[in-house]
Amino acid sequence: MDTVRLTVGQAIVRFLANQYVERDGREHRFIAGVWGIFGHGNVAGLGQALEELGDAEDMPYFRPQNEQAQVHLAAAFARHSNRLRTYACTSSVGPGAMNMITGAAGASINRIPVLLLPSDYFANRTPDPVLQQVEHPIERDVSANDAFRPVSRYFDRVSRPEQLLGSLPEAFRVLTDPADTGAVTISLPEDVQSEAFDWPERFFDRRVWRVRRPQPEPADLAEAVRLIGAAKAPLIVVGGGAIYSEATEELAAFATRFGIPVVETQAGKGALSWDHPMNAGPAGTNGGVAANRLAREADVVIGVGTRMGDFVTASRTTFQNQDATFIGINVRPTDAHKLRALPIVADAREAICALEVKLAATGYQGTARPYRDRVAELKRTWDDIVTGLRGRDDAPGDLGQAEVIGIVNDAVGGHATVVCAAGGLPGDLLRLWRAEDPKAYHVEYGFSCMGYEIVAGLGVRLADPDREVVVMVGDGSYLMMNSEIVTAVAEGLKLTIVVLDNHGFQCILALQRLVGVPDFGNELRFRDPSRNRLTGPYVPVDFRAHAEAMGALALQANTRDELREALATARTADRITVIAVPTDPEKRVPGFESWWDVPVAAASEQASVRDARSAYDRKRREQRIDIQ
Repeated sequence: MDTVRLTVGQAIVRFLANQYVERDGREHRFIAGVWGIFGHGNVAGLGQALEELGDAEDMPYFRPQNEQAQVHLAAAFARHSNRLRTYACTSSVGPGAMNMITGAAGASINRIPVLLLPSDYFANRTPDPVLQQVEHPIERDVSANDAFRPVSRYFDRVSRPEQLLGSLPEAFRVLTDPADTGAVTISLPEDVQSEAFDWPERFFDRRVWRVRRPQPEPADLAEAVRLIGAAKAPLIVVGGGAIYSEATEELAAFATRFGIPVVETQAGKGALSWDHPMNAGPAGTNGGVAANRLAREADVVIGVGTRMGDFVTASRTTFQNQDATFIGINVRPTDAHKLRALPIVADAREAICALEVKLAATGYQGTARPYRDRVAELKRTWDDIVTGLRGRDDAPGDLGQAEVIGIVNDAVGGHATVVCAAGGLPGDLLRLWRAEDPKAYHVEYGFSCMGYEIVAGLGVRLADPDREVVVMVGDGSYLMMNSEIVTAVAEGLKLTIVVLDNHGFQCILALQRLVGVPDFGNELRFRDPSRNRLTGPYVPVDFRAHAEAMGALALQANTRDELREALATARTADRITVIAVPTDPEKRVPGFESWWDVPVAAASEQASVRDARSAYDRKRREQRIDIQ
């Protein structure tokens, strides 16, 4: 057997460079590069390997400003690439590794592949405890990296070089499996990274991982055809799986042919263009009147690539028809079975195509004319509401969030990618942003992680260099993680960031009021020492000056015309542009016949809390505990 002597770090770099994926005859490298911040845990291991072999193996290295950010970037890159490419991320031992855990959780929750290579304590335990090592009092083999276990789809600690021979192939099996994918963590003790081993040459052979498209079971398909054929008010709920499967054209054709309306989730928005006749808009807590009314009455609900999170189901109040049945189309069995659904464990595109063929073979003509007319009428109503909210410009004072969304969307069009993650913006974007293609909307709402937004914009830009990218972020998220603006400057990545400055966590302030609690702790205000409360004036933050100091082209837009002018400037700029826009926190987008279960204090001396609790108890009676 031919062997080659390499360190563990060098072997990892060489292995990563030779892993490819293939789907539908299209083949390409799976790991596009490595992001990392070096410390004593990895500078002599993976760091040395990347410096020596990176160019030869065409494995580029990128340096972020924060370890959490690099994982978000890898996830955004992978999502925009339909999970067919991703990055690896390396960190040093201790706090550097721990910084990646939040990103790992987000990737696993959203079913997005990322490869994490955190450093760990010495496997030989001679320098014990090493700098930044956590000492467990009764389990000597536990390290801080064990915290990755619950947020990873695969975890391994490699304490001997030869363990990589089994660990790395298994890691890639998980990363490239659409049902199992998520964060994959291989914990690398810092001494092991630098150890040498005689590796079998064939370990580094070019390997192609075929991304499978599971076919639906005939019996399940037949039952779904029977249910849909008998339905009077069927409804499709589209999730991100439909986009990752590249099933959007098939979905549009299916919905049009059979007259079945489609309602959107955060991950599924864009699967159908906003103006498609069968796109009824978003459903659930952040839904609109068309989708929520159709969902309330639906007798058959077909979930396509969605995990049916509580914002879609409005905490089990969206679907009120007591006789409704559910069909779950998903590659992941746990998602396909949710809401007591008939599970069709299959690729979304393959399942939709098979359903269309089988339904047509039965002579099914689709839904009746009165139902189609009702869908069209509700869509017109909803489109008019959205137009009114986006164009609302008669109120004095700062711009409202809805107006900013409308102005930005009109400026960049329906094919530019908008990126967001947390606060009130995701709900307003879901309702108001008019996306015209499957990659025009990128909102991370499985984990809704503050700080994701800016760095995710970089990930989308790297995945699709010719696409215009606009990040919409609140001041709260901006203050949490803005450092990757420096990375964008260093890498020459052009995108536009619109910072909506509404003086704090206004989304949670609105929720606080909804549950009866007086304003407390959410706004960015000076402390009033006489009351020990944050009730003083707003803290003035010059976001324009801050972004400019990091190398961005920074603009201030206080009016509608200034915002339009700034967006036009950004489109012709040669670098990242940040536009600071003061917004009025009280110009809020209303809810549309929806709810979200946020428990209200069951005992309080405050009348507002008691009233909110009474309303909460009434609403809970609408929850469908029969669908689990």
